[in-house]
Amino acid sequence: MGYELEEIQISQKIFYELLKNRQISEETNKELYYAYMNEDKIMTLVKSQGEAAMSRVERYGNTVYLIPEEDNYVLGFSKKDLKDMLCKSGATDKDYYLSQFVILTILVEFYDGQGSSSLARRFMRVGELQNCISDRLKEGAEQMEVEEQEKTGVAFTNMLEAFEALRSAEGGSKAKTTKEGFLYNILVFLQKQGLIEYIEKDDMIQTTEKLNQFMDWNLLNKNHYNRVLKVLGREIDE
Repeated sequence: MGYELEEIQISQKIFYELLKNRQISEETNKELYYAYMNEDKIMTLVKSQGEAAMSRVERYGNTVYLIPEEDNYVLGFSKKDLKDMLCKSGATDKDYYLSQFVILTILVEFYDGQGSSSLARRFMRVGELQNCISDRLKEGAEQMEVEEQEKTGVAFTNMLEAFEALRSAEGGSKAKTTKEGFLYNILVFLQKQGLIEYIEKDDMIQTTEKLNQFMDWNLLNKNHYNRVLKVLGREIDE
């Protein structure tokens, strides 16, 4: 398949825009969005550039996203990066896995995988989130023996130890050594990625259109949703 110079140049502009902002939409850049949507050759070129950069280019709703592959540490984040950003100094693996458990808990609380839209609620209080995390960790540690946790790869006991090792503080502490500060840093990170709106003065979390679209179109097929529930120790309704 041959390509015109103009097609190549437009595809490069689109990919550069995706590298800068991780997305393009009809609202933000109508010309590039419709060039991608209406020209098969341009779409093929952009997707090819995404593959070369270890990423996928996907459209969800009226937005085109650049999504780094899981092991893409140039456009995405490595385990070390996330541990440094989300956890306290000198954090261990159980601190890191606790941070990922927090993110999974947020997803399950906001999305139920049912109906035309997976979004199940509009907002959540941070205090409620903290209680959910504590309750689910305790339930998982009580219901599964340590040997079973090791077999399934979900170390509830270790994550519960890491969570309980964090101090409780009042007054909106931002220190990663406190439960409140630990959650604060995770929420700020998710907000910087455009996935949630963290309204600090109201102690409230809301999801963004970006996350809603991603969950509706990609993550919450039944298999993916059941995997998340299993990690959290939730029963799966058949």
